[in-house]
Amino acid sequence: MQQEDVQNSEDQRPKYSEREKVEIFDNEFLPQIDSMYNFAYRLTYDEDDAKDLVQETYLKAFRFIDSFQRGTNAKAWLFRILKNSFINDFRKKSKQPSKVDYQEVETYYNSEGVDESITTDLRVESVQDMIGDEVSTALNSLAVDFRTVIILCDLEGFTYEEMAKILDIPIGTVRSRLHRARNLLKEKLKTYADSMGY
Repeated sequence: MQQEDVQNSEDQRPKYSEREKVEIFDNEFLPQIDSMYNFAYRLTYDEDDAKDLVQETYLKAFRFIDSFQRGTNAKAWLFRILKNSFINDFRKKSKQPSKVDYQEVETYYNSEGVDESITTDLRVESVQDMIGDEVSTALNSLAVDFRTVIILCDLEGFTYEEMAKILDIPIGTVRSRLHRARNLLKEKLKTYADSMGY
């Protein structure tokens, strides 16, 4: 009986023609590329890693395009692929020993053009116009689970239901995680404000 249900659900998946796949990719997936990069960068803090993650996401999206239901939220579907790819890559990297090219580090820090005030920051220009360095720094300092819900809700505008699907967690968990994340962010900003005498 279960095998029959699996077979029926596979039969219900759309089978797109090559032309339809290209249309979906061009019209529904590609317009999301800036949001995808912003999200990837905020997860990785590295431009090259973010670009790789977006590229991997789009490759997977095209490869599994038949599992996408046309007319549904393409952005949420892509964000879920990106989030899962990030988690899988993070797990792989966390099991590998760290590799540091000390020659490259030494060369960089001995060069004359080094900016002494380098800080981790959201480098996406559109976001920098919206939020200041203090907010970016505070957001970047949150654990990835908390940072992700703030990005998805407050910066990308996803609903709780969409976030639950992207993150593959219950709506109640989304709400509580977002509440905790906002409180942590508020506390970090309060500490900054106090230190600046506000």
